[in-house]
Amino acid sequence: MDSLTELVVDEETVLEACGTVDLPAMGLIEQVWDTDPIPADVISKRTRDAVQSLSFDEVPDSGEVAVGVGSRGIANLQAIVSSVVEQLRHLGYEPFVFPAMGSHGGATGEGQREMLAELGVDEEAIGCEIRSSMDVVEVGTTADQNVPVVADANAVAADGIVVVNRIKPHTDFDGTVESGLSKMLVIGMGKQRGAKVAHEWAVDWSFRNMIPEITEQLLAELPIVGGVAIVEDQYDDTHHIEGISPEGFLSREAELLDLAYDIMPTLPYEELDVLVVDRQGKDISGQGLDTNVIGRRPFAINEPEPESPRIKRIFTRSLTATTHGNAMGMGSADFVHRDVAAALDSSTTVINAITASTIRGVRLPPVVESDRAGLVAALSTLGVVGAADARVLRVTDTMRLDRLYASEALVDEARTRDDLRVLSDPKPIDFEAGDFTAPTPHET
Repeated sequence: MDSLTELVVDEETVLEACGTVDLPAMGLIEQVWDTDPIPADVISKRTRDAVQSLSFDEVPDSGEVAVGVGSRGIANLQAIVSSVVEQLRHLGYEPFVFPAMGSHGGATGEGQREMLAELGVDEEAIGCEIRSSMDVVEVGTTADQNVPVVADANAVAADGIVVVNRIKPHTDFDGTVESGLSKMLVIGMGKQRGAKVAHEWAVDWSFRNMIPEITEQLLAELPIVGGVAIVEDQYDDTHHIEGISPEGFLSREAELLDLAYDIMPTLPYEELDVLVVDRQGKDISGQGLDTNVIGRRPFAINEPEPESPRIKRIFTRSLTATTHGNAMGMGSADFVHRDVAAALDSSTTVINAITASTIRGVRLPPVVESDRAGLVAALSTLGVVGAADARVLRVTDTMRLDRLYASEALVDEARTRDDLRVLSDPKPIDFEAGDFTAPTPHET
């Protein structure tokens, strides 16, 4: 954005202020993971089986079933949603999809329809109608706090509701259930109004308490048939698909969350001087940078930060195209490249921050002109750290952590570990016009 260009500090100014800073040589390493993804040609069958496992006894013959979809970054999402639709039709019901994504898509029905299309979920691809509206119906209030509980009007009017979502650790809180089916019911299906109310009350009540309580109320008040739960492995491939019935919603989701924690991708080092992140975005994590990966949660109120890893400086280089300028979570970085500021959509970002009550997460860090300026500034603010000892890691994003550029000290450590493989020896960092010439590690 032109209005932000004056915030960019040029490379020459940064280098002059920092003085002589020797940069570490960087090699390429790979994490060794033992995974067992569902084969692509089996995804549809596993999904149909998941739907088949649910009970539709309370849904009338030929009744309408609303299918809630909305989370970004889910592998095989189009195939999974299409298979849910196919199986519902096979069972004799009339499915339609509704966006269950809170305030995303600019908090408009058309914006949410467009977001679904970007995820591969449009009417032609999935074979059914998409009903996208921000209208909600109040279905009750919570017992103690008297918090209004709302849900998508189209979903409430249906004869049955099935939600489809990935179960994974949340970025803002720790609980028995975090990001998954229950959160999609409470916040995603609640649209902008429900998301705003939930985030406001979470400041004092905490999501760890709120989501289970409101989930139970929604299960009691609405014709929820169940959910199709997805768990992904370290490579973000589909590891598990399962149908969860209403009576086992919270308990089974908690068990699958434990599985998700066990196989989620993480950084291979507990202590880092500098982490360089090539891109952040809402398609990577709800907070742009996954707090469970970077060990920072500076924007959360009354929620403890993860104990590890411990990273002294974070430099973020860009926003993903799919995030559409939403830079939620950029406040977790210490420095950002000018490309982050240039791609920033302030309105979208601030609306998301207000809705989620995470204003500190969208504070704009110091903006530097180039990669060299960002890396030098990060290293020069650590105290006395020599190039040979500097613990520097460069990653594609916080979701793709299989291949990483690592400084000489980290490569030396990797040679002693069975869970790491050295792919190339350290060599001096090359720049062109101040930016890295080496491609993002995930693409090497």
